[in-house]
Amino acid sequence: MAEEEYKEALLEKQTTYHEGCPGCKVEQMKQLRRGYPYLELSLVWIVVLSTSLPISSLYPFLYYMIEDFGVAKTEKDIGFYAGFIACSFMFGRALTSVFWGIVADRYGRKPIILLGTISIAVFNALFGLSLNFWMAIGTRFLLGSFNCLLGTMKAYASEIFRDEYQATAMSAVSTAWGIGLIIGPALGGFLAQPADKYPNVFSKESLFGRFPYALPCFTISAFALVVTVLCCFIPETLHNHKQDDTSQDDDSYEILETAARESTTASTGKTGKASQGSLLKNWPLMSSIIVYCVLCLHDTAYSEIFALWANSPRKYGGLSYSTNDVGTVLAISGLGLFCFQVFVYPLAERLLGPVLVTRFAGALMIPIQMSYPFIANLSGFSQSLMLNCASILINVLSVSAITGLLILQNKAVDQRQRGAANGIAMTAMSLFKTVGPAGAGILFSLSERRLNAAFLPGSHMVFFVLNVIVLVGVALTFKPFLKTARK
Repeated sequence: MAEEEYKEALLEKQTTYHEGCPGCKVEQMKQLRRGYPYLELSLVWIVVLSTSLPISSLYPFLYYMIEDFGVAKTEKDIGFYAGFIACSFMFGRALTSVFWGIVADRYGRKPIILLGTISIAVFNALFGLSLNFWMAIGTRFLLGSFNCLLGTMKAYASEIFRDEYQATAMSAVSTAWGIGLIIGPALGGFLAQPADKYPNVFSKESLFGRFPYALPCFTISAFALVVTVLCCFIPETLHNHKQDDTSQDDDSYEILETAARESTTASTGKTGKASQGSLLKNWPLMSSIIVYCVLCLHDTAYSEIFALWANSPRKYGGLSYSTNDVGTVLAISGLGLFCFQVFVYPLAERLLGPVLVTRFAGALMIPIQMSYPFIANLSGFSQSLMLNCASILINVLSVSAITGLLILQNKAVDQRQRGAANGIAMTAMSLFKTVGPAGAGILFSLSERRLNAAFLPGSHMVFFVLNVIVLVGVALTFKPFLKTARK
């Protein structure tokens, strides 16, 4: 008992808390908290889920939406136009992510989180009411421009949890993100065109009969509104005072140099460009961001290609699946991903470390993706079984690889730079994800024109390119390219 009191007294001596600082209140709460942080994990989980749901919810019905807009002259051109609608979200996010990260570092995480959830509720609903191709692109662009949640939530999650739960926190972020990218399309698949699927509930003359893709968008917007209300009660984690250098865990020369520069710029009233420069020179951060971007490029390209491939006719090497069929496969994959990330990933990360988890996950994806064109040749139960197994494995491995890189990124910087660092990561990732859907759509459209090619015919070419991207990502996880921050 006396020893415990001594340790607590020593801890209080080493840590200085400032009155009225929300960040210090969170630090005190973390010191006093005992037990598993179920509430914080749940809050982080639902906020990240709300931001990932609209990103890929359009994929199951995008093929039919382009058909309804009448912009594609032939069936083979649909993939080309689908890519531009899909990439407009990421293009908007690429333009604004660093800005929102800087705002989060200056004014706090909570206002940015609230702005993000409100923007999802508004712009995603408007996308569901799109009347033409250009309105769809415009609303998706605005949705991406104001979607500032993921980078901010990565910083928030790293600050709200004790050190021993950091891997769990990053796993919660990436799990919610990955499940949102799976459940979103499942919702899109089940709820799109409700007047055709559920005529006893929705008539052709109703709102959802006239706007066949509004129901999944409205459902996600309603969820975002509920999340907005809940976020009004979350604590702010940003300190509103200059942190004491003695309390920092990272004593590297670059961080000390940044602190000195920030002090100088604060006294002269200039912007913190020096701080941004030091982030760009932080190779553990930048190398993990580059690998993260490559794997995110694969992730978004795979998501679009899978939906287009599953929806496309068998004569083009697809599966001729309906939106309901695609939704069922993705819902099963989401359940498998949830179970893996909650029960298996934290253990794997403790045993292997984030770098090895990323490396092994990427390597295992390659043979699985090679099997997809052969799955299209199957039929009945055998096809359904193989497709569901492959989809679960790809989604589990993809999210596991990305989770390891999120851990590395947040370990590479201190709290004062996390918002900006995650903003840089989001901007770079969004640029790659802008290329992903557009490139995937063009590539898929091209593959349908070369069904009889001697080398990599049809869908073989598409999945070969996906494997090349994964191979590049895995190669970049080795030294001397990828470096980890010193503790």
